[in-house]
Amino acid sequence: MREPAFLRLWAGTTASGLATWALPFVLGLAVLDRTIGAGTLGLLLAARTAGFLVAVAVGGVLADRYSRRGVVLWSGLAAAAATPLLALGLGRSLPLMLAAAVVAGAGQGACRPAFQALTAEVVDEDRRQAANAAMTLSVRATTLTGPALTALLAVVLDTWALLLGIGLLWLVAALVPGPGRAAAAADRERTSFLSEFGEGLREARRHPWFLAGLGALTTVIATGYSATGVALPLVSRDKYDTGVVLAAAMTAYTLGALGGALVVARWRPRAQGRAALAGLALYGFAPLSLVLPVHWAVVVAAYAVAGVGIELFNVPWFTATQREVAPDKLARVSSLDFMLSYGLAPAGLALIAPAIDTFGPRPVLATCATLCFAAPAAAALVPSSRGFSRTAA
Repeated sequence: MREPAFLRLWAGTTASGLATWALPFVLGLAVLDRTIGAGTLGLLLAARTAGFLVAVAVGGVLADRYSRRGVVLWSGLAAAAATPLLALGLGRSLPLMLAAAVVAGAGQGACRPAFQALTAEVVDEDRRQAANAAMTLSVRATTLTGPALTALLAVVLDTWALLLGIGLLWLVAALVPGPGRAAAAADRERTSFLSEFGEGLREARRHPWFLAGLGALTTVIATGYSATGVALPLVSRDKYDTGVVLAAAMTAYTLGALGGALVVARWRPRAQGRAALAGLALYGFAPLSLVLPVHWAVVVAAYAVAGVGIELFNVPWFTATQREVAPDKLARVSSLDFMLSYGLAPAGLALIAPAIDTFGPRPVLATCATLCFAAPAAAALVPSSRGFSRTAA
């Protein structure tokens, strides 16, 4: 944190993460003050997700083809320009709001793989794990303090002003990070977008540990995360007859993630890949606690454990990807990571509610818990997963 190059990158990444988190929260406030309806909110979030999914693939190719710093700049500026347009159309023009939400999501998606690749350029290999832990600490801290801060600002500022504030955060994300020490290969023969994206897929297939870990991560997010988003509020209301359990569990999850990031900043187990996958499997305790007839404190504790585990996985996962993947293909492989793991999360959210209505919460949550335990265990059977390294295997 004393190095200006990393501090600038950290500040830009933190600003982009805070802006990404804040947009749905502020739009939710717009629903509360009846500026927009719940249906409009759903359309705007869907439009943002669509923009994210398209741009994360495009951004990965562009970040490997051109300067990673340049992709961060233009994607941040696009999101910064879209946010005032979203404020301008708020409650007045649905087409304008939808177009702005797509562009904002595109800026968010394009910058993610570029930031990943830029971290590998700015930070030396032996300190990347600590750097990635510092990145995730900032994300968790803003998630913990952001709702209270936004609620306080909402007392004196309207939704329009809060959206302009999100635009300023995107300006920070675009302008503050400095250039990396190495530029992406700019002199190689240019091919089509699909061909270059295919090169990223082939690079990912060269690393069996990456494919296995990505499959496990996607499964856990699509099932465990969906259980958190849909089933936890229902269980908090119907089983415990209070919303306190929901708030306490989500706070415990964030505090656990903060603790996990602090631990993994220095922890170097011999079989780091399998230790990370074991951490990922801890998420299974979250849906499992919602099935069992336990005191609400056990649910809160389970979510704290899940938070610890997700960072025990995330930080070594990002570090190994930056270390093992060919530098000129790193952004494309990272974009594949974000496309599948976070891109499929909305599908899980969309499916789990009808599944609970059809089969009931207990069998659905039990299935989610089983998959959260089984998927990382299956990934750990791949030999190169031991150290998240194809060479070591």
